[in-house]
This record gives sequence, structure tokens and C-alpha cells, in this order.
Amino acid sequence: MALKLVIQLYLRFGVAKNFAPASRSVSAVDAMKAHSRFQDGLALHQHGQLKEAQTFYERALKWQPNHFDALHMLALIAYQTQQLDRAETLFLKVLKLDPDVPHALNNFGNVLQDLGKFKSALVRFDRALELEPNYVEAHNNRGDLLQNMGRWEEALESYSRAITLSPQYAVAYYNRGNALNALGRLDEALQSYDAAIALAPEDANAYANRGNALSSLKKYREAAQSFDRAIELTPHAPYLSGTRLHVNMQMCDWRLYDRHLTEVLDAVRADQPACLPFPLLALTSDPLLQQRAAQVWIRSKHPVPKVSAPFSKRQSKPRIRIGYFSADFFNHPVAHLIAGLFEAHDRSTFEVFAFSSGPDTRDDMRLRLEKGFEHFIDVKTESDAQVVARARELELDIAVDLSGLTTGCRPGIFSARVAPIQINYLGYPGTMGAAFMDYILADSTVITSETEAFFNEKVIYLPHSYQPNDRKRAVSPHRFTRAELSLPEQAFIFCCFNNNYKITPETFSQWMTILHAVPDSILWLLQASTETADNLRREAQARGVAPERLIFAPKVPMDQHLARQRCADLFLDSLPYNAHTTASDALWAGLPVLTCTEPAFASRVAASLLKAVGLPELVTHERSEFEAKAIALAMDRAQLDAVRAKLERNRLQAPLFDIERFARGVERAFTLVHERQQAGQPVASLRVTEESVL
Repeated sequence: MALKLVIQLYLRFGVAKNFAPASRSVSAVDAMKAHSRFQDGLALHQHGQLKEAQTFYERALKWQPNHFDALHMLALIAYQTQQLDRAETLFLKVLKLDPDVPHALNNFGNVLQDLGKFKSALVRFDRALELEPNYVEAHNNRGDLLQNMGRWEEALESYSRAITLSPQYAVAYYNRGNALNALGRLDEALQSYDAAIALAPEDANAYANRGNALSSLKKYREAAQSFDRAIELTPHAPYLSGTRLHVNMQMCDWRLYDRHLTEVLDAVRADQPACLPFPLLALTSDPLLQQRAAQVWIRSKHPVPKVSAPFSKRQSKPRIRIGYFSADFFNHPVAHLIAGLFEAHDRSTFEVFAFSSGPDTRDDMRLRLEKGFEHFIDVKTESDAQVVARARELELDIAVDLSGLTTGCRPGIFSARVAPIQINYLGYPGTMGAAFMDYILADSTVITSETEAFFNEKVIYLPHSYQPNDRKRAVSPHRFTRAELSLPEQAFIFCCFNNNYKITPETFSQWMTILHAVPDSILWLLQASTETADNLRREAQARGVAPERLIFAPKVPMDQHLARQRCADLFLDSLPYNAHTTASDALWAGLPVLTCTEPAFASRVAASLLKAVGLPELVTHERSEFEAKAIALAMDRAQLDAVRAKLERNRLQAPLFDIERFARGVERAFTLVHERQQAGQPVASLRVTEESVL
């Protein structure tokens, strides 16, 4: 998010309106009293005593009702105290007195921006700049607005203009870095952050976002150093400690893991904003902590629940209208999983809409998705309010949020209610912690009767796995040899292709225990960076395992990645964040996955998939059981071969990869909740049975 400028306490000097009588009804004495009260209020305002300042401004207006500056400052106090509707009303009165004051127009633009009235805000900023073309702060604020509208290139122009006018203006450099970051121009973003830091070396925000850019560039060590500095400057800044821990997890640098983990979890227990919800999934399997983190994040973004307008009386429609909302409609794991569902929907019963708020990459997946929906609507440049208005005009019956609390999520759309029924699904494996989400689509493995209480949403239990899987995923016809992949021909090959941040010290220690017990075995992992590989080799050696027994797989096209997995013997899962899409990948390629469950949703996904493909024997429930099972399978080739053969038989017959069967289950769920809503029944957890789908 672009940094908000400190509100300017702009005093509009001018004897004609503020000191002398403004009308025949205001005497010179009254005008002098008004001016005196205003000056007292301004002094208090500048010292942060807002309540007291408000009292003096109101006294000034009592003596002179049209005192421009008193009314302007009163509007600013409403803005500062987040009384946005009141601020809007007051600014309209201010500008009725004089519509051509650039500072008032600029401040009103900020209010309208925070209200989500982006077009109106842009009109005010443009008018302020028409009146005062060299108004640096207005150029900067206009850039902030354009960022919020997704108009990144235009935002860059505004920030560049501000910098040209004021080369020492650190805030504009920082905001320019944010816009460049959003455009993926990360090296340029770093240059802007560095310039901002050079001008304002105590700016923790610049260090934090510099760390984010470095992390995106996979320069994890430098990113961690940037986060360290940000935390030094603001030790209790929201989410920094969790973000620092996450970036250290990305490079498997666990030297301070225990200390940092304790700090983060203690803060989450105290309902402090220490860790973003998504990174927390890899740090704890406690569903209560995950719920708390989600609730804290939602409250920080939506401190006052929005009161949504009631839905108008709707005409009966022949089909149920479903809207899928996502920032990931391109070559992304979520899209790879769910693309087949969109294509399999029964179009005689359901009318299916896509609302895409992510990049238009024009890759093969994006093009496939655009064809797979009846209606594909790109809303990335629209405000939340605009998206809500568009969706309500289309009279959606059900809105499905596929992003949850992940990168690019837009909960503001759902807080304002885009549809009578709103469902959290797939993108985020946990509760969104929001009262405005009605349901979560799940199954009885990922959410149990013991953990349902930790979900703000009511649960729709699907009959098999909650996760859709696309049978059209291409596997390269090339038959890789182990030699091609630098794998030893005779070794037993354990692998895990989960993201590196999912590897905790405890999980890694388990893997090393297994390697100790299985001679001539190796562990095959994804290589995110040379630094990550070096750290893991060091950790292996510290546990008595030769570093060369870790082999790292470089990034290759997805069809080749699926094909090369056939050269492995057994996929070892991670805790507390299981393999999700990566487990589906392995099973689709014919590679058995061994998993272990813990209480949280994210810790039970691989178990859900294995049950749905008919391999419940690969699900363990204790870490010791997981280790023993991995060792037993590695030492008994016949047993493992039988498991592999069973997977091959089940792959195209069991429910997991039967997308048509899966679609009928989801459609039954949609029908049930729609019928409840139409009948005026309250939201309630429900189960979709296999019998109701067949």
C-alpha cells in the first residue's frame, strides 16, 4: 500500500474571509473572536490534541459560521479520526464556501480515496493540480490513488513528477518503489527504496518494502537484513516479525528460528498483528492461533464492519449465478487445480462468472480460463466499490472467494456483500476470520468435528476431497532417466517438492532420521536458491548426514517436472504445512506420497487427497509413525511396489481425479445453500453425500 501523507494543517491566510466580517451578520468583533478561537484550536491540533482542537474550531464557527479554515480543520479531524462520512459532508461544505483552494481539494481527495470513491477523488486531485501545477503533495497523493485503482504506469508518472519538483521528497521515492514493485520491475523498485532510505534513513516502511522486493528476487539474505533494520527502527510494527521469520524460512536459515518463532506465536496468542495469516500456516498447526491471526488481520483492514445495502427483490432466474473471484487466473497452482471445474459446470443449471483481479499474463492457462467461463470479467483496475456494484448488477446468487487471505486478496469486496451467499474456497486453507463469509468448502478430513469451532464460516462438507484436480494436466512423454537428473541409479530416492518455507527444523530432522535408517538413500528437493541449498546441506551435516545425500532439482517446465517425479520412490510430506498442489502433482505422476496429520486444515490436505485416491494406508497421525512407515516402505520394495501399482489402478478410477464427479458434488453444495437462502433459513453447516451426487 502506498504511504499516506501526514495530513497537512494548511492555514489559508486571507483577511477577507477569516478575520474581517464575512457577511453583514458577522461583526468585526465576532470575526476577531472566531479567529482567536481558531488559532487556539490550530495550536492544539498541531500537538495532536484532536478532541480539544475540535472544541475550539466549533467555537470559532459559532462566532463565524462560514469561517473557512475552522471548517476545513474540523473536516480534517473527522478524517484523522476515521469518521469518513462526516469528513465528506464537512469537505463539501468547505468547498461550497470556496471551491478553488488546492489544499482543501487535496485533502478531500484523500477522504474520497479512503471511502473508495476513486473517480471522485481523482477529479479533486486533478483540480488541485490544475490550480497549483507544482503542488508536490497532490502529485504524490494522486499517485497513491492511481495505485489503488491499479493504474500503475500513471501512478509512476505522478510520483516522478513529484520527485522532479522536489528531489529530496523521500515519500515519493518510497511510493514510486511500491508502484514499480507492483509492476514487477523489482530492480528499479530497489533503486527507489534505496533513494528513499538515503533521504530518510529512519523510515522503517522503506526498509520493510525493500525487504519484500528482495524476497521476490529470491535475495533472501539481503531481504532478512532489510527486515532486521525495519524491526530495529519499529520493534512492534505490524507483521514485520512474522515476515522476517518467513523470509528466513524461505532460505532455511534456522539459526534464530526458535527465538523468533516463540516471539511470533506469543504475540499471536495475545491478538497482536505479528504475522500475516498465510505465513503462519507453516509455523503452527494450532487452528485457534490461525483463526486469531486471521481475525486480527481482517479487523486491521476492516475495523468497522461495513453495512451493506440490502439485496433488491430479484426476478426468478432459470439458472443459479455463481461468481468466482480470484487474483490467480493465470499460470498459478490454484488455476491448475480448478480449471477443470469451471469447464465441467452444468451450464443448464449454473451460469458461471469469473472476476479476475490479477495480472493478464496471456499465458496458456489464462487463455484456457477465459474460454472456460461463460463470462470473464477483468476487474483489476476497479475499486472494491466498483466491483461490488458490478457484481450486484449481475445479481449473483453465490460469490466464491478463491484467494482468501493470500497475495492479491480483496476482502473488501466481500465485506460489502457481492452476493447473498459468500463462500471461502481453495486458495487459503483456513478460516478467513470474517463474519461476512458464510461458508467454507471443505471435507471431513481437513476439518473435523473437533476443529470446526475454529472456523468463522459454516462448513460445507464435500463427500470426498475438497480439492478439485484437473485431468488435462500434461505430463511430458519424455521418460527421464536418473542419470539425466543427476540421481544415483541404485539409491532409494525420497523426495519433497514442497516450497522451502514449509521445511521446519523438526520436519528436516525427521527426514534425516529416515536417511540414517535407510542406507544408500538420498533426499531430492526443490532448489529455490544456492543459499537455501547451502543452508540445508549444513543442517544435514549437523545431523550426521553427508551433505551430498541432498540433491536439488532445478526449475523446469511443469510437464517435465511431473514426468521427472517418476524417477523418485517416495514423496515425504512436511508439517505443519502439508503438500497441497504438490501432493496432487505427485499422485497424478504416479508417485506415492507419505503424509502425517496434525489438527489444522493445512496439516491435513495430503491425507484428504490420499483417501480420495484410495491410499489411506499412506496417512499417519504421529511423527514417530511417519518415520517408521517411511523406513518400512524403503526397506520393503515389494510393499512399495504394491502401493505404486494400487495408485496406478486408482488414479483414473477413484474420486480424486474425476473432475466431472467432483463438479456434481460442488453443484449439489451450491444448490443446497441457495435453497436455504431462498427459503429464508439461516446459514448452517451441511454435508453433501455421495448418494446425493450420483
